[in-house]
Amino acid sequence: MSNSSSITQFLLLAFTDTRELQLLHFWLFLGIYLAALLGNGLIITTIAWDQHLHTPMYFFLFNLSLLDLGCISTTVPKSMANSFWVTRNISYTGCVAQLFLFTFLVVAEYCLLTIMSYDRYVAICKPLHYGTLLGSRAGVHMAAAAWATGFLHALLHTANTFSLPLCKGNAVDQFFCEIPQILKLSCSHSYLRKAGFLVVGFSFAFGCFVFILLSYVQIFRAVLSISSEQGRHKAFSTCLPHLAVVSLFVSTAMFAYLKPPSISSPSLDLLLSFLYSVVPPAVNPLIYSMRNQELKDALRKLMTGFLLKQ
Repeated sequence: MSNSSSITQFLLLAFTDTRELQLLHFWLFLGIYLAALLGNGLIITTIAWDQHLHTPMYFFLFNLSLLDLGCISTTVPKSMANSFWVTRNISYTGCVAQLFLFTFLVVAEYCLLTIMSYDRYVAICKPLHYGTLLGSRAGVHMAAAAWATGFLHALLHTANTFSLPLCKGNAVDQFFCEIPQILKLSCSHSYLRKAGFLVVGFSFAFGCFVFILLSYVQIFRAVLSISSEQGRHKAFSTCLPHLAVVSLFVSTAMFAYLKPPSISSPSLDLLLSFLYSVVPPAVNPLIYSMRNQELKDALRKLMTGFLLKQ
């Protein structure tokens, strides 16, 4: 039995022990990571380059892409390196940093998705008040609040998690360091802190989820009352990508953290963590670019301009 003061490194869960499958995992993650870098990088560049996209909706999308890039860069490169070099090690400091950054970015992204639902609600249900309620200054303040909330949550939960005595070894049943897996290594008498983490996390997540749900109830009521088919199509084209991203992110994360212990297993935990930490950053740019004509047009102009300069 080890003590947290004597732990210098943690052992992450390997996807497989077979060398061929380890290399397959490396190349698969490399492809996903490059796709996420390319997709989110193009969205960031396009929004920054095109003056017509300097609106609150695209400003929030710009921030979402930044968070997605940070989130996938926190977990995937280390997992790829471990598979390529056939190791499971991550230093104690590296684990603390990974847990802090992942929590920071995921919470900030969830806050931002909540803000984006409010943005769509105001744009569709109260269009005449959009400039007042969501001007450039208000958008910056809201985005800053999302980042600050993520930072404070990460600071609180990281300090709480690593202040616990770890007396159940150093093997983490996950391919990156996350709070529930580190809490499993703590001593049994720390159940109050574990319960505190679940209560705080669930209350925050549930509050945001209810806000998003109520926003979309009002949005769909307003959209269905639009007499013009073209108007309904335009409204849905800006809402459905956001709703798809929220559904993918929230459903997998909630199931991962709230599933009954009776169905928990390392393989299932691994799959769920992959679905909520790796897949969304890679597919979010595709979801947004497929349904958003303005973004597609701006991206086309950017690529055309770049090719003409060559």
